[in-house]
Amino acid sequence: MSFSRTTAGSGSRTAGRTFEYGRTHVVRPKGKHQATIVWLHGLGDKGSSWSQLLETLPLPNIKWICPTAPTRPVAIFGGFPCTAWFDVGDLSEEGPDDIEGLDASAAHVANLLSTEPNDIKVGVGGFSMGAATALYSATCCVQGKYGNGNPYPVNLSAVVGLSGWLPCARSLKNKIEGSHEAARRAASLPLLLCHGKGDDVVQYTHGEKSAGVLSSTGFRNLTFRTYNGLGHYTVPQEMDEVCNWLTARLGLEGSRS
Repeated sequence: MSFSRTTAGSGSRTAGRTFEYGRTHVVRPKGKHQATIVWLHGLGDKGSSWSQLLETLPLPNIKWICPTAPTRPVAIFGGFPCTAWFDVGDLSEEGPDDIEGLDASAAHVANLLSTEPNDIKVGVGGFSMGAATALYSATCCVQGKYGNGNPYPVNLSAVVGLSGWLPCARSLKNKIEGSHEAARRAASLPLLLCHGKGDDVVQYTHGEKSAGVLSSTGFRNLTFRTYNGLGHYTVPQEMDEVCNWLTARLGLEGSRS
């Protein structure tokens, strides 16, 4: 059974702006707790809608943490406020990057994972803008620091992005190739990207290009799955893929508690 709680210290402060994050929903593991994954919703959504879906998955060894993004003005909606992990003017890797907002949300994710026991594997995943934030978290983990230079404190074991894109794609290669340690981490971090070919919100070409950038930058443990006719939503076939991939990559005991 899932329940809701508001995390203590839900505001994330960066130089200039304070972001107030919404309610966090937690799905407790039904079996032995082996992994914890923060799952991030899409633009305008909230944590509860995904927690209800994740609770139905045959993954009894995973604890899911589903936070809710801050409500903020969003450029793509002409400044109209809605829940968003960062400001965005274009749902693709080609738009301007809100580093401050991305760093704040990546720090919020790391914060939620930082109190997990040492023997628990941790990961991050998400849908659409949540997937973009998860991929940004992956690049911070690999570099060992946020975009603002502050150290990134969590060692991620798995990253999942559904119907998303890669923020800061243009500058990633130089950052990874300039560090042997970052290149080593990139080669070993498991990533699963899924995208529907019928997506009319985050175009399939953006998902494909983002996967290509990650692959060429040295993320060798990358799986990219595509679905004919799938729009900007998820389907059972895709979630089955996520379950199988997480079970294999995290070494979970199986689908039955």
